[in-house]
This record gives sequence, structure tokens and C-alpha cells, in this order.
Amino acid sequence: MKSILLQFLLILTFTTTYGQYNLIWSDEFDGPSLDGTKWQNDVGGWGWGNNEWQYYTPGTNLSFDNGMLTIEAREEQVAGNSYTSGKIITKGLFDIQYGKIEARLQFPMGQGLWPAFWMLGSNIDQVSWPMCGEIDIMEHINNEWTVHGTGHWDNFGHVYYGNSVNMYPGDFHVYSIEWDENSIKWFIDGQQFNEMNIANGINGTSEFHEPFYIILNLAVGGDWPGYPDDCTVFPAQMQVDYVRVYSTDVPSASMEIEQAEFNMFPNPAKNRLHITCEDCSKKSISIHDLLGQALLGDTIAQAVGPDHVLLDTSSLPPGVYQVQVGDARQSFVRE
Repeated sequence: MKSILLQFLLILTFTTTYGQYNLIWSDEFDGPSLDGTKWQNDVGGWGWGNNEWQYYTPGTNLSFDNGMLTIEAREEQVAGNSYTSGKIITKGLFDIQYGKIEARLQFPMGQGLWPAFWMLGSNIDQVSWPMCGEIDIMEHINNEWTVHGTGHWDNFGHVYYGNSVNMYPGDFHVYSIEWDENSIKWFIDGQQFNEMNIANGINGTSEFHEPFYIILNLAVGGDWPGYPDDCTVFPAQMQVDYVRVYSTDVPSASMEIEQAEFNMFPNPAKNRLHITCEDCSKKSISIHDLLGQALLGDTIAQAVGPDHVLLDTSSLPPGVYQVQVGDARQSFVRE
């Protein structure tokens, strides 16, 4: 379970971005294992097009503790590779065209280490790379106090556009992009450091007007970072606190009025959530995940009065959920 401070920050993040974006998908990594409805392991060790040295295992290099995913690179022989590591992708399970994509991450420092949070076009199997497009939300190599944000695409051959920013990646930071039909903007802790023009597919950037899927991985070696040396410490760990995706679909004014018709408290909640609204004891009430799937129905609501009901949320794991009262929805966090 995350600390109270982190839960408080989660509320602030959701509240301040909701006016521009609608949270549609997230993983807080609060479970004991990888959520197979959201991610799959990308497995193999053939260099991955960059002459990398790691073998990505089917989950043995992932661990989950205290609301955190750890991707661990180890010095060990598997299938002819001298190192193992982990790579998870949402391919075939979730993709997005335009929106805000963010993650809170911490990276290892060391020669030959190459952690990344990035995206590939979902049509890669049909058109191959770089015609599918690639958005590197962040990459870090070696011991640099620098992170990079880059777009790759095809314009009569591989081309790319990127920028970097000086900072220490060994601490936790929030890395994000804001992507619409006109541009891709890169941010660290809310501060923009790069922007790429994709309006009307300028300079062959039509790839960035298609759906993309999400990737998290920790590579070892490769053409860009070079390779580990005697000073590189293994095991090396990349930590992921959360990944969140927001749609650019802004709630309409009418929906905002509807959502103001009921109140919830406390928020964050633990085992109980109170709702007050006009005649809410007679209204249909349900709890949904952020993809809209109903998790709990009317049986969770206990009438305290005609305008006050109490919901039992004890069966829900920690995370962000939506409560629907009639046709109106609001979000809350379960600690």
C-alpha cells in the first residue's frame, strides 16, 4: 500500500488534470503480479534491433511490492545472453491515439544500462519500423544526468526529432507527453522540454495520427549506450510507481452539472464511501474501473437516509474508481 502522502498526491493529480483530460486507463501496480488484462511480457533475446545483450524473461525479472513495479536486470546466462531483464507492453490489450500519457519512474545508473518508457505504432506488424512510428517518452543511458524525449518515423528513410534535459534520473520523476493532432509535447515533473510539430502530417509525420501502445523496459547494452563494464552494478533496478493515460475528450458542461448533483466522502476512502444526493437511496448506484467495467452493483449501497447512502468498498483493491449514481459519474481513490 502506498503511503498517505502518495495517495494525497494521487488525488491532486487527478483533480488538476480532469479539466483538460479524462483519465481512461491506469495501472497503480498495487497487485501481487502483472495485470494480464493490461500488459503482456515481451520475451526474447536477439538484440532487439540495437545489438542489446539482455534476454527479456516471461516475468521472472518483475517484482511487486508496496504499490511498486520493479524491473530488474541481472547478470546471468539465459539462451546465449549474458544478462536478463524485463519488458512489458500493452500491445493487443490497450492503445491510444492522442492524449496524455505519464508514469512516475526511477532509474538505475550504470554503464550499459538503458531504461525506457516509450510507445510504438499498433500497426507495426503490418508496416514494420520506422513506418509505424515511435514515441520515446523518456530514455536514459549509462551514468548520464540527462534524459531524452524523441519521436522516430519514416520520411523516405528513418528520421527522428528529439531533445534532452539535464536532471538526475536516480530519483523519482513524472515523465509524460501531451499528444494531439497538432503536436507532441514532452514533460518532466510538469515542465515542458520538447515539442514536435505533426500538424497535417508535416514532414511525413502521418504515423503519429494512428494508435500507439505503451512499453516499459530496462535494456542492457546496445549500439547507443555501449555495454556494461567492471563498474556496472547488477542487479540493476528500474522502478515504476504508476502509469496513467488520459483522453483529450473533455467532459461537456452538461455532464459537469450532472456530476455536481452528488457528493462523496471521504476521498480517498478505505472500506466505506458516503454518497449524498437528492433521493439517492432510490437511484441505481454502481462502481466501475477506469475502463468503464462494472465491478460492484446496487448491493453495496446501504441507505442511511433518503438522501444519504453508505457504500461498502472493502472488496476493492487500492486504486482509482468511478462511482455512477444514475447517469452521473465521479471518481474516488481507495487507499
